Amino acid sequence: MAKIIYTHTDEAPLLATYSLLPVIEAFASTAGVEVETRDISLAARMLAAFADKLPTDQQVPDALTELGDLAKTPEANIIKLPNISASVPQLKAAVKELQAQGFAVPDYVDEPQTDEEKDNRARFDKIKGSAVNPVLREGNSDRRAPLAVKNYARKHPHSMGTWSADSKTRVATMGHDDFRTNEKSVVLPADDTLTITLVGEDGTEKVLKQSLPVLAGEVVDATFLNAAKLDEFLAEQVAAAKADGVLFSVHLKATMMKVSDPIIFGHVVKAFFPQTFAQYGAQLDEAGLSANNGLAAILGGLDKLENGAEIKASFDKEIAEGPALAMVNSDKGITNLHVPSDVIVDASMPAMIRIGGHMWGPDGAEGDTLAVIPDSSYAGVYQTVIEDCKANGAYDPTTMGSVPNVGLMAQKAEEYGSHDKTFEIPFAGTVKVTNAAGDVLMEHAVEAGDIWRACQAKDAPIRDWVKLAVTRARASRTPAIFWLDPERAHDRNLADKVRTYLKDYDTEGLTIEIMSPVEATRYSVDRIRKGEDTISVTGNVLRDYNTDLFPILEVGTSAKMLSVVPLMNGGGLFETGAGGSAPKHVQQLLEENYLRWDSLGEFMALAESFRHEANKGNTQAGVLADTLDKATEALLDQNKGPARKVGQIDNRGSHFWLANFWANELASQTEDAALAAAFKPVADELAANAETIDAELIGVQGRSVDLGGYYRPDDAKTTAVMRPSETFNTIIAKLA
Repeated sequence: MAKIIYTHTDEAPLLATYSLLPVIEAFASTAGVEVETRDISLAARMLAAFADKLPTDQQVPDALTELGDLAKTPEANIIKLPNISASVPQLKAAVKELQAQGFAVPDYVDEPQTDEEKDNRARFDKIKGSAVNPVLREGNSDRRAPLAVKNYARKHPHSMGTWSADSKTRVATMGHDDFRTNEKSVVLPADDTLTITLVGEDGTEKVLKQSLPVLAGEVVDATFLNAAKLDEFLAEQVAAAKADGVLFSVHLKATMMKVSDPIIFGHVVKAFFPQTFAQYGAQLDEAGLSANNGLAAILGGLDKLENGAEIKASFDKEIAEGPALAMVNSDKGITNLHVPSDVIVDASMPAMIRIGGHMWGPDGAEGDTLAVIPDSSYAGVYQTVIEDCKANGAYDPTTMGSVPNVGLMAQKAEEYGSHDKTFEIPFAGTVKVTNAAGDVLMEHAVEAGDIWRACQAKDAPIRDWVKLAVTRARASRTPAIFWLDPERAHDRNLADKVRTYLKDYDTEGLTIEIMSPVEATRYSVDRIRKGEDTISVTGNVLRDYNTDLFPILEVGTSAKMLSVVPLMNGGGLFETGAGGSAPKHVQQLLEENYLRWDSLGEFMALAESFRHEANKGNTQAGVLADTLDKATEALLDQNKGPARKVGQIDNRGSHFWLANFWANELASQTEDAALAAAFKPVADELAANAETIDAELIGVQGRSVDLGGYYRPDDAKTTAVMRPSETFNTIIAKLA
């Protein structure tokens, strides 16, 4: 029997699963497709990591490892929803919740001392940040806006802000002494084992990483960011924002870059509050109140200090005297510096660009913004778009072209695989990368506090990436541009491989070029304004950035992108969009019993998952896929997706309307008589009861609800909240 694995994740996507999954299971069963679930939520991964510390009845299986193994097989058919990429504050909050629910999960200790604390910390570190995606992504990424979504955006354009030629909004980046400019890169001639060692100025040696296996043809990079130069740069930007009268903001990726970016975030917090940290920094450190965890964690811990009110007054004074801070939530006083995982560059920068280069200020009004992106590797992409908008105005969703993406991400490629090779340097010296023979392949002179990292990109994923780029260029008859920076050592090595591997394919009649990210951005936005499409073929981080930047401008959200990962061993991974706004959606559900989360990404991923089974010979799965696509287009055309306010269709209502349209399409199709017969009575019953079901779904809105937990909600309570229409539930149950 065909099998699809549907993942349980976190926050709004998890809540939506409670409503949508019963529909999926019922419809899939009619085509002989079994749908199983695997829980890879933050809470489940945490419980699995500490299973040996829990009683048998509280233990949960290590579903992530299981799925990682499955992803390497031809049988894999996995639908992966967005999950929490946990920052330290989120880890601590999840621990507190699980402990309150009776699970003896240990505390997250910032400075572990005992062997047990160090062991616990090592387990937490494997959960921290983007621990899920690198395990499952055994293939490269193919992300694009489906035609139905693009057509809807043209018919029903989302709002776009107005750009002014004299806007003060700009990107500030280091451009020197950072990861981009300090990068070195080698291509391994043969299988080898590497060691990373810090040799102090006095000859002291500290092994940072040993027994690191590498394969022939693998690209290995090493680089560092100079902490002293970072502090100088940040102080200059705080002063510049004050002088220009613009909002100050920082844009990092403290979730995916779970080692480096929280450290950088801490430097930003200290740079904004130099007097407070000069006077009280040692005391805050002693109390375990780290700037790396954000302003909220510090302020939340001040009540435990005798002079906490004094320190709070110092923070308030510097906020009043400094530049206005960009806000995450002006009404609640949550600033850009409160939580490192609140402002994620790939979501925050496109949102700023979309509304005319503005972020929200402390007064609740929009304002021009100084967007600080310390490392210069990709900052130029955003600055180029900003310059284009200043010169030509906002983009027009009704006419603009598209920028689909082919992304190199398989087998932990590039920076997103650097976590176990990223270090805050403890003392001055030289970091050396040596091979098994003891030869020094790369080295950097570093100072205490510098952030050093190494990353890898295996040859097989690079070959597959080039193949996928040619395939997509041929299929869509669209130019494909490799975004590779000739000033980066890593990108130069990748460009050499691209030129070599392109010779293996017929590229006659195709436009395939290599450009720097800035050149590629300029080329793409010029074509966008002409209504023309351009495939961006990028590395792992730019894959993440571009698949938010362009979709947010084109169709209003990255959640509406089709994300297919053809796994290298023949299976399929189907991702369902971004989860950046998920926390706000959960908050609204708790307060108003209204879930704004749009499951459009799930609908599109599900269709591709069925199509994957059809390619194996299950023709009925193909019928499910084709009719689901038509139902999704009907949902969009008739505006039955989630709205924004109580009294309108929310996530649960959109699931009903999808089922209604899908059943109707199945009942009326002529390819499979058995499916048509099975769905005819269901379609009739859903149509006949549409007003009743709508009333039941909308009638529960407007009051607070209790889910029994945020990271691990109570199953019965959440089911009751997310499936409130008995009429709808009864009809769907007849298919099972």
